[in-house]
Amino acid sequence: MDMPAFIGSWTVMMAAMMLPSAMPMIRLHRLGADGGMRRQLWSGTFIAGYLLVWGAVGIVVWAAAFISEMVMAEEQRAISVAVLLLIAGGYQFTPLKSACLRACRTPADFLMTHWYRGLGGQLRLGIEHGLYCVGCCWALMAIFVGIGAMSIAWAAAIAVVVLIEKLFPRGVAFGRVIGAILVAASFVVFVRPDLVVGVGTRM
Repeated sequence: MDMPAFIGSWTVMMAAMMLPSAMPMIRLHRLGADGGMRRQLWSGTFIAGYLLVWGAVGIVVWAAAFISEMVMAEEQRAISVAVLLLIAGGYQFTPLKSACLRACRTPADFLMTHWYRGLGGQLRLGIEHGLYCVGCCWALMAIFVGIGAMSIAWAAAIAVVVLIEKLFPRGVAFGRVIGAILVAASFVVFVRPDLVVGVGTRM
């Protein structure tokens, strides 16, 4: 797929996957603006900034997929899947993951410490929230692209994982369970690479 078409479809998919888990932040943000028109404008700008970040991530994803298609032989795909699972699983236990997830799980604290005035401030606020969200979810998105090949089934599964991580009381513990499962899966793939023959990104 050419880059403009991919970025468009990627951004739409990210909106469908990520905005449900961002709704507590979006709803609380709307309370910061008085008046119907101003509230709609500020909220729309905040969401636009958030999606702008994920659109930029799409450029990186497209470039990485393009390069991997050129340099990676088919017999190397099982190893790449195993490595991707290991990295994604291990990231679930890192301090960076915890810090980014904390920002996403505590919208009131985030807005109190990152609030900016004016329409430009709302765009900046949306971008900053998007960056925290990417920091929280990039490893899961790498699995979505590199292993799930951006299928609808994988999109739904990753969206559910992200939603539980961000919104449920036991979301942090759930994320670590997912991490352990991914690490275990990586060792399975290392031992049985035939299980993932043909797996890889096709765009």
